[in-house]
Amino acid sequence: MLIKPRGKVVTLDLKSVWQYRDLAWMFFKRDFNTFFKQTILGPIWYVIQPTLTALTYYVVFGRIANISTDGLPPFLFYVSNILVWNYFAYCLSNNSEVFSKNANLFGKVYFPRLVVPISVAMSGVVALCIQFALLLFATIGFVIAGNPVRLHLTVFLFLPFIVLYVAFLGVGVGLIVSALTVRFRDLAYAIGFVTQLWMYASPVVYPISQVPEKYKWVFYFNPITAPIESLRSSMFGTAGVHLELWLTNLVVTGILIISGLFLFSRAESTAMDTV
Repeated sequence: MLIKPRGKVVTLDLKSVWQYRDLAWMFFKRDFNTFFKQTILGPIWYVIQPTLTALTYYVVFGRIANISTDGLPPFLFYVSNILVWNYFAYCLSNNSEVFSKNANLFGKVYFPRLVVPISVAMSGVVALCIQFALLLFATIGFVIAGNPVRLHLTVFLFLPFIVLYVAFLGVGVGLIVSALTVRFRDLAYAIGFVTQLWMYASPVVYPISQVPEKYKWVFYFNPITAPIESLRSSMFGTAGVHLELWLTNLVVTGILIISGLFLFSRAESTAMDTV
């Protein structure tokens, strides 16, 4: 391949990214194998984490704060929200320092840097699938036990779209942060704190139906709101998500993705001189 300088014009060569799709798959397998080789329980951690988190939320927000779960058993409510949020947070946090974490690799060989964020999003799907299986089996268990909950199979139609949307959102925000951390290293320390605040500003521990009307406009501009609410709605038949919410979330996500690609492509040419 002939590598030509891009000059001062910011470009995004998506064709090259597609040509290096095998490299993205290799990075995915590397991350997957590395994680499981260094753990004793392996994929069980993906079950333990949402289970303990859901139980903690149940005690704090369900029993103490007495926050409604839209008529759903609290465990199902929290796990369904957690698996969407965890995937978004994974894509965001693991893409927030792409240049610094891969400085040695980037400095030795050329390939489209966007391959790395894509492989991160692919790796996160593994945990999401395991946690969705947990949610599915737990739901079946609640149904068999006679709890007033129904499993709607329409979730299997909506789930791929939800996963794809959250992947684009997480990668888009991650690209913005990774590009900015090249110059402003403080962001690397703040991203965990900001992500935690973002979670509490999202319908993870409470449904949007419990938000006062005068504050609901905030959730229209929070792009993770629609997928969280849509998973519950499509799986358990809770209140549907308004089209306006999805449209607004899609617009915000589109802006974040375009901004992320622009900033990432711009930072790519000078990152190795700065990191």
